[in-house]
Amino acid sequence: MTTKVTIIGAAGRMGRRLVALTGEDPQLELTGAIEWSGSEFLGLDAGMVADGQKQGITITDDLQSVLENTDAIIDFSLPNGCGDRIQAAADAGVAYVLGTTGFSEKEKEGFYKSMEGGRFIFAPNFSVGVNLLFELCGKVARILNDDYDIEVVDMHHNQKVDSPSGTAERIGEVLADARGLDYATDTKHGRHGNVGKRTQKEIGMHALRGGDVVGDHTVIFATGGERVELTHKASSRDTFAKGALRAAMFLKSAEPGTYTMKEVLGL
Repeated sequence: MTTKVTIIGAAGRMGRRLVALTGEDPQLELTGAIEWSGSEFLGLDAGMVADGQKQGITITDDLQSVLENTDAIIDFSLPNGCGDRIQAAADAGVAYVLGTTGFSEKEKEGFYKSMEGGRFIFAPNFSVGVNLLFELCGKVARILNDDYDIEVVDMHHNQKVDSPSGTAERIGEVLADARGLDYATDTKHGRHGNVGKRTQKEIGMHALRGGDVVGDHTVIFATGGERVELTHKASSRDTFAKGALRAAMFLKSAEPGTYTMKEVLGL
């Protein structure tokens, strides 16, 4: 049986790749394509917008109209209105895959509460490689002692609006947990001026923005005489899109609950 998916933000960078890849996969069926109410793409065929291959699904701003024929929603759109979209999906019993970042902790708590009793995955990154990076960061941070300073660097395209990236934040959370630190209070976001010597109990976080970089993340463990670096570089958005589609298929047959990409990928 196919998994019926609705893509929110269907005309965006990620949305177009999600639409195109859905059309190429016999296990998936595109049943909805959503954009904001003022979008120039409303009324157009989602497949034609994505890659010039007609799919017979018109881009609309009416989420309610597609919920009855959807197994899972995949949302990589802007944060505005996300809570309302999640609540609508929860009320309709539709699974939700959320890849949008830039939310406050209070907003995230609201999403999880809305999806109680539903099937929900909220991940900062759906790439298989990045989720492996999360696992490795925790292991390395535990193996290397406090003599190793930790710095995180993320670089993305010049159109990205949130900083640091959601992926970098998750890396920071994993590192803080492994070191017994508090990500919120022990992370230093960039350094400017006379900030004093670096302490052992801090994680440096730095965001670079430029060009069309899809997403690079490097974690540096540095001590006297050596350093260890873990790096993941994404050259195509397809790696994120394929992971999100895999998550949607996973949720279709999953028991109600909140999941992570660890469960989806079997890490």
